[in-house]
Amino acid sequence: MSYGFSLTPAHLDLVERTHAFARDVIRPVAAHHDQEEEFPWEVLEAAAREGFYNPLFYRDLIGDPTGLSLPLFMEELFWGCAGIGLSIVMPALALSAMAQAATPDQLLRWAPECFGEPGDLKLAALCVSEPEGGSDVRNLRTRARRDGDEWVIDGHKIWIGNGGIANVHVVNATVDPSAGHRGQALFAVPGGTPGLELVRKLSKLGCRASHTAELKFDGCRVPAENLLGGDEKLERRLAEAKRGNGRSSTLGAFEQTRPMVAAQALGVARAALEFACEWAAEREAFGEPILDKQGISFPLAELATDLDAARLLTWRASWMAAQRMEYHHAEGSMSKLRASEVAVRITEQAVQVCGGYGYVRDLPVEKWYRDAKLYTIFEGTSEIQRVVIGRTLVDAAPPLHHRLPTDGPGLGRAFGRGTKTRAVVAGKAMQVAAKTPPSLMKLPMKVITPPQKGG
Repeated sequence: MSYGFSLTPAHLDLVERTHAFARDVIRPVAAHHDQEEEFPWEVLEAAAREGFYNPLFYRDLIGDPTGLSLPLFMEELFWGCAGIGLSIVMPALALSAMAQAATPDQLLRWAPECFGEPGDLKLAALCVSEPEGGSDVRNLRTRARRDGDEWVIDGHKIWIGNGGIANVHVVNATVDPSAGHRGQALFAVPGGTPGLELVRKLSKLGCRASHTAELKFDGCRVPAENLLGGDEKLERRLAEAKRGNGRSSTLGAFEQTRPMVAAQALGVARAALEFACEWAAEREAFGEPILDKQGISFPLAELATDLDAARLLTWRASWMAAQRMEYHHAEGSMSKLRASEVAVRITEQAVQVCGGYGYVRDLPVEKWYRDAKLYTIFEGTSEIQRVVIGRTLVDAAPPLHHRLPTDGPGLGRAFGRGTKTRAVVAGKAMQVAAKTPPSLMKLPMKVITPPQKGG
């Protein structure tokens, strides 16, 4: 598929439906759920009825060969509210990790437990982060050991979305410490399993509508079939690890989802930028709208430019993932780094533009400011993203357009725009034109003149 960003009618319909849902369903209750730190069950129910809360919906978006469906959806949803948006999409993160490891039979078994259905909603949680490890997925201490027909899990997890209230927890644990991160495996742990303890619900700076928890696993036993991928796949992976090969299913999930996290940050940033521009256009000082002041308009103009640049990085990374192109320059991390930091800058500027009103809860900008900060931290801090990007600089891989597959008829290499053949022919034509009377050149000039807009 050609590298481009033309939206299809289906894309536009998805954008319009999601934006309407964010405007009419999410925004009216966003402040309440933020202030009360209350899980938005009624919004999830509405999302399920709209078709936004089921595994096949996300599978369909992920299957888009343009890669644009999922970031388009995320941006519009999170334009409504980041906390509520996270509550809606959190099961998709667990499902994404599950899909990296599980067998088809396991996916059929557990995917319905991640979402449920209208009238009988269910939740899923991805349990990776730990108090000591944070963003360092390679240094996790949760252990799983085989005991007959069961696996026994012991460990400590924190910052877990839907943790402790989920119907299924996808838990990352080390089964072979000598293999490092390649010796890790994922397990499906149903909610209520003995040994799974909800230590506390965390009270957060932002995204307060979402449930985030600290968990402990103390002799938590699950059947052997809850090992995602099964015994044979695990044995193959451990054998590969001993040869220095193989990879972590969780790391693979993070690579796939970082552009989606970037798209979420874009939604928060866009909401704040739109509000700041509208406020500045209506607010007057010294006899004119403050947007007419360069001290206000110039920072907003620069941030609008940065927002579009971050969106293009996000779309590029999403397109590459859909085309199964490797991130030679950590393009997924680039998109998250830029979008998250732009979101923080835009929301901070929105507070500044609104002055005292921006600092109090009369306006939503202070909420967006608090929400945006999460994106420089979770699914890999900005510092981790820079580490990931920096490691790729050693390889000095060529830029993306050097690696894109060719598209179009083979004759294009010999006669397409910019080829040597066309350049030589054009040079000869110019020599002939210089010796030809102007009256005879009118028709050839009409042929070679670029088309005019509106003509």
